Amino acid sequence: MSDQPILALNEAERETADRLLSTFLGDYERTLRSRPLVPDVDRGTLAALLSDPFPDQGVGVEGVFREIDERIVPNSTAVAHPRFLAYVLGPPNGIAPYAEAVAATLNQNCNFWQLSPAASVVERAVTNWLGGLFGYGEEAGGILTGGGSLATLNALTTALHARRPDFRARGLQTSAPPLVLYTSREAHRCVDKAAAILGLGTENVRHIATDDRFRMRVDALEEAIRADRAAGREPFCVVATPGTVTSGSVDPVDAIADVCAREDLWLHVDGAYGALFVLSDDVRESFAGVGRADSIALDPHKMLFAPLEAGCLLVRDRSLLAQAYAFSSSYLTVEEDPLMLDYMDYGPQLSRDFKALKVWSALRAFGVDAFRAAVDHTLRLARRLADRVEAAPELELMAPVPLTAVCLRIRGAGDAEHTAVLARLIEEGTALLGPARLNGRQGIRACVTNHRTTPADIDLVVDRLVALARETCPGGVGGAAR
Repeated sequence: MSDQPILALNEAERETADRLLSTFLGDYERTLRSRPLVPDVDRGTLAALLSDPFPDQGVGVEGVFREIDERIVPNSTAVAHPRFLAYVLGPPNGIAPYAEAVAATLNQNCNFWQLSPAASVVERAVTNWLGGLFGYGEEAGGILTGGGSLATLNALTTALHARRPDFRARGLQTSAPPLVLYTSREAHRCVDKAAAILGLGTENVRHIATDDRFRMRVDALEEAIRADRAAGREPFCVVATPGTVTSGSVDPVDAIADVCAREDLWLHVDGAYGALFVLSDDVRESFAGVGRADSIALDPHKMLFAPLEAGCLLVRDRSLLAQAYAFSSSYLTVEEDPLMLDYMDYGPQLSRDFKALKVWSALRAFGVDAFRAAVDHTLRLARRLADRVEAAPELELMAPVPLTAVCLRIRGAGDAEHTAVLARLIEEGTALLGPARLNGRQGIRACVTNHRTTPADIDLVVDRLVALARETCPGGVGGAAR
């Protein structure tokens, strides 16, 4: 009987896998610009992927890579393409595929420190660094999550336990007044989803009006809090957004923090898109007050260009995370170590992968200054795009551009025309942009979160938008929007 483990590769297979993986990574990098942004989906191939039985006898290493090349890659969206500008989703940094391979090889279960001692310290180092960007101190802590939505869900769970100490035992089955949550009309849908999951109820979420720059109005927030208290309800949390997903508007977090301090409310900051722009000297002042929040959601898989998934929750007082999530189990008990953390006590998961390695590896490989430069690069390109839109008589900005989301309209065009232009840009391979709706008006949104994008890419997109605007509304520049 062979000593070869059943599910291991032999020497020749490892050499083949190494060669094919290296070839794949290099070819993909070199051909990004020539790849279609959105695949011409081969429905027959995808149907076969769904229906074909897994073989009793495997196809081997070369067979797997051949299927990846022939069936998976051609039916995958090229999110790293430099003119992929539809969503807040950047391409992974260069070290990421290698860090992911190392994490998969080590296969650390980042739950209690005995199963992942180095991983525990690496995750702690990453969350400490992220917290330090906002002035969080030694009593703070955090945990990496699957994304900003989960970070916000975990934050609101922590806030709920802090507000109702008996929540673990009694849940919401009490006679206490209903809890009320406040956020802006421009907030991410994850806030409502979290309220629904936690049993708070979406009817107890107040969507506060915004000003002419799509920022939460503090006066309207104060008025809503007063009204709820007068009605016998219990305000307990405000979710502010420094960088809304549509327009990139930055809520006045410092002023909102003042309200929360006066009213004894938990302040959560949903910084999944915007908060890491704090790395830029040019816009850092916009994030004054974020460090006053009780909790912050971040997405390293956005502006730190980590591959999916890499979100993060930071909490000013990490002991509150344990109050919400720690449960004792004799079979998981190990001796406490001041250097280590048991992350199973900081969130809902027990089995957790080594997400922190890809963030740590990139910061070590490139250095923090490289990420500052990448963030500044996207800000400059967004400003270039906005300036060119403002200079084009055929186009108009729908909102200010504080970060990298640029919302625009074709003058005189209606909803159907804007939808058609987006489809045309995809069809001809120019760019993938997204729809935007602000103040009831439909438009187009480009979000520059791609370190591969160049000024030439921005110019190409605007030039094509202008040409399509002339086709869509010939002689209609300055006409009334329908």
